[in-house]
Amino acid sequence: MEKHYLMTPGPTPIPEEIIKTMARPIIHHRTPQYLDIVKKVNEDLKKVFKTSCNVLTFTASGTGAMEASVVNTLCQGDTAVVVRGGKFGERFAEICQAYGVKVVPVDIDWGTRPEPSVIEGALKRYPETKAVFMQLCETSTATVYDVKSIAGLMRERETILVVDAISGLGADEFEMDSWGVDVACGGSQKSLMLPPGLAFCAVSKKAWTMVRRSKLPKFYLDFEKYDQLVDKGDSPWTPSITLVIGLQRALSMITQEGVDNFIKRHKADAEFVRSFLKGLGLGIYSKFPSDAVTAAKVPHGVDGSELIRSLKAKGVTFAGGQSQLKGKIIRIAHMGGITREDLKAALGKLKEALKEQKAKV
Repeated sequence: MEKHYLMTPGPTPIPEEIIKTMARPIIHHRTPQYLDIVKKVNEDLKKVFKTSCNVLTFTASGTGAMEASVVNTLCQGDTAVVVRGGKFGERFAEICQAYGVKVVPVDIDWGTRPEPSVIEGALKRYPETKAVFMQLCETSTATVYDVKSIAGLMRERETILVVDAISGLGADEFEMDSWGVDVACGGSQKSLMLPPGLAFCAVSKKAWTMVRRSKLPKFYLDFEKYDQLVDKGDSPWTPSITLVIGLQRALSMITQEGVDNFIKRHKADAEFVRSFLKGLGLGIYSKFPSDAVTAAKVPHGVDGSELIRSLKAKGVTFAGGQSQLKGKIIRIAHMGGITREDLKAALGKLKEALKEQKAKV
């Protein structure tokens, strides 16, 4: 049977050893065996987030973590600065608006990143701002943001910084504690090499002061309910047991390789992909490309949607563009369980498909 290459920025391929681990008979979650697994998972997640804070694990998609970061830190009528440079920045704004939070948008051209001076200007104009929301990697444009510099603006302010690190975590450089990030969101289906279904929030001491004053409605995603139990290895609701067991195996693989080495490998694979694409004559869409995913410009005269369809027929799934980028870019992931051999094979198929569409390569 011919191998199918899943090269999307979520879900990503699941290594065989993780699949085998998740295929074992299920266990009950209120047992010492499972509680020990969760304790180990929490300690290893801290290493990936590079934090001493507990990482709260929810049975949800990454959007669940984004929503949790809003409802647990803000009150109705609070002001939040939200960077909007793609679909996921827009999503943060939509979540805030759904809960009656006043959004101060920082709109930037897609494929670029927010300058710290622009964020600082917004904070000076709106000194009542309680939180700044931004991405580590804006997945829709394959752009990595300068979180470190923007976090530096917040150290002497009461305002917290909330970062959607869902696609960038484990691929792009990210250091929650040393940079000064207050809430970091993650998801299971990216570099962590699992199916969708787990969401994570790491919460700083500074952010906990906001959590205790927050009055937005919450129940299932209540940080305080989870935090009371995480050190015991427990959770307030029935967890996704199989996914958590798979997460333990995935984190074991990452920590065995070394988190820094894991990130370096992503960087090397990203450079390989971009070099190959440039060799085909394709432009890189983002001015600040992520090491998790690369967006390539579709050549003039080529139908981007048709290109995606023809690649699927060849056993390769790339992601297309969203919203205004539909048909204009293709997004190629190089994260998690995607190997260099997978990349070579998939890019070879891309070259074939472009030739079939009479593109000059």
